[in-house]
Amino acid sequence: MRSVKSLLAAGAATLISSMAFAADMPIAAPPPMYAPPAPPADFGGWYLRGDIGFSNQSVKSVRNTNDALYAPLLSFNQSTGFDTGGIFDLGVGYRVNNWFRVDATGQYRGRTNFHGLDLVSYPNGGPVGFGADNYGGSKSEWLFLANAYVDLGTWWCVTPFIGAGVGAARVTVANFTDSGINSLFGGGVGPSFVSAPTASQWNFAWALHTGLAYKVNPNLTVELGYSYVDLGDGITAASRAFDGSVGGHPFKFKDITSHDLKLGVRWDLSSPPAYVPPPLVTKG
Repeated sequence: MRSVKSLLAAGAATLISSMAFAADMPIAAPPPMYAPPAPPADFGGWYLRGDIGFSNQSVKSVRNTNDALYAPLLSFNQSTGFDTGGIFDLGVGYRVNNWFRVDATGQYRGRTNFHGLDLVSYPNGGPVGFGADNYGGSKSEWLFLANAYVDLGTWWCVTPFIGAGVGAARVTVANFTDSGINSLFGGGVGPSFVSAPTASQWNFAWALHTGLAYKVNPNLTVELGYSYVDLGDGITAASRAFDGSVGGHPFKFKDITSHDLKLGVRWDLSSPPAYVPPPLVTKG
């Protein structure tokens, strides 16, 4: 009987010793949780762009380059305007970081009709004479700009921006006509109709931009933009009456400016592919 008790006591002591040893052993750490890689920084990237829109143009004055024609006038008042014209451009750009980008654009500004009216008074050998002078024609441009933009932050995928550009404009004036005041061309004996052939001129040009950009997806952004553009001067070829009696001087369109409204898209060429998480269950 004592031997049985001794065996039970020895077994109990051995079990307690094993449990104590197991309790002293270090517990293995659980396998690490999967952490997805950090998204790539929004830094740098080439993009293509395209815009369509319309222009609202104005010109400071339209005058014959022969200033002597205006010397006899007692008063001179002029009103001018252009019809709305379409504009189309393409460009390539580079996003430097998440708030600054640059691009270069080439823009065709479609032909728009021009209309003008001069109201003048002039000496008439006694009573003052009054008359009107009517202008007509059309105008178009090629505009090339290097632009820089600052993005002002993003809210609900919408980013307001401002920018500026400098470059060159090729202004073409066509189908110009001048009809009206005979006395403007010399003592009442000049013709009542003068025309000028098409001519083009390159000018320094600059622009200011602002607008809103909406990021449709990582690659595609849609823009609604406004630009104020200074296109410089335009000029006709030498004007002449049909009978060749007067003319020989071009007409100058001084300081052509425009308020442009455009809808455009930007296609990002360097956006990374969308992140795809690993499967939840793996083999092995």
